[in-house]
Order: sequence, then structure tokens, then C-alpha cells
Amino acid sequence: MGGRTRENILLQLVARKKIQDGFIAFTPTRHFSGRGLSDADKTLWGAWVIETGRERLYFSGDSGYFAGFANVGEKYGPFDLAFIETGAYDSDWPDVHMTPEQSLQAYRDVRGLRMMPIHNGTFDLAFHPWYEPLERIFQLATSQPGSQPVPLCTPVFGEAHTLESLIHTKPWWQPLMKKNCRRTR
Repeated sequence: MGGRTRENILLQLVARKKIQDGFIAFTPTRHFSGRGLSDADKTLWGAWVIETGRERLYFSGDSGYFAGFANVGEKYGPFDLAFIETGAYDSDWPDVHMTPEQSLQAYRDVRGLRMMPIHNGTFDLAFHPWYEPLERIFQLATSQPGSQPVPLCTPVFGEAHTLESLIHTKPWWQPLMKKNCRRTR
């Protein structure tokens, strides 16, 4: 049956709250919680499923890749829009942040119909250039051999959209890539 590990407990904790014509559900993700020296893992860290009656959304929050994405997809998918963490990755942080390749797999696991990469380009946490996650996921989404291109939504930071207006992706960061140099460790 397995012991009462932190992961086993978190996988069993799924809170769901009914709202008007739908629900909001708190689902597992793979990350630690806390922001200070003395509050590590004192709160839960999770992802969100939002069902409005018209749309179904998934918000991964910060997460490393794990099998729980497939569980969420089986239970709640498909999702009209999946907000998937795609940034601030590093080989030293595989348990808490995903590479673009893992993000694409998480999108497939949750059964997204469109993907919006999040957690990228705004906070300088990792050792890659700010635009790298966007460019890598864009290249992956548009050039997967043997499969359909992934409908990718990448609005310019601060743009307001509806689900209907998030149909086409523009690689707005590409002209800015030339103006930036790669940061090294």
C-alpha cells in the first residue's frame, strides 16, 4: 500500500468547490512551498482546474514534471486552455521546474486543446536567457514530427484576451532575441 509519504498524501488531497455553473479544483503538482527560511512546506502547493460551464481551464503553477499530470487529464480533461509552466528551468532543479520538452509532455498529459506557456520571461531566476523558454516551446509546438502542431498561445505580457481571441500565436520575442546576449553561470 505504500507509506504516508508527502507525495502520497498530496496525491490524495484534491479539494473541489462548486461555483455557479462549474467548479474550481485544487490538484497536485510537484514543487515545494514556502518563500522564507522558516516556512518550508508549511502550506500546500498545487495546480488549479477551473470549469465555468462553458470552458475548462488548467493552471499548472510551478511544477516539475510528474505522473500526476496524466491523472489530472484523465479525471478532468480535456482542457480548452492549459496554462503550463515553461521556464526558469535548470538541470539542478528537475523536481520543481520543467524544461520546454517536459512542458509539452505535461500539456499532452492533461489533454490540453491549446497551450499557454507561463512562468517565463518576467523574473530572472534561471541561467538561460529570458526568451529561451518561449522560443524552445514555440519550436517544439510547431515542428513535432508525426503529430499535429500544438496550438500555442503566447500573448505579449500585459495583453488582455478572451479564450476566443487566443487563437494565433505570434513569436513577438524573436526580434528581441538579437538584442540580448546569453548569460552564463
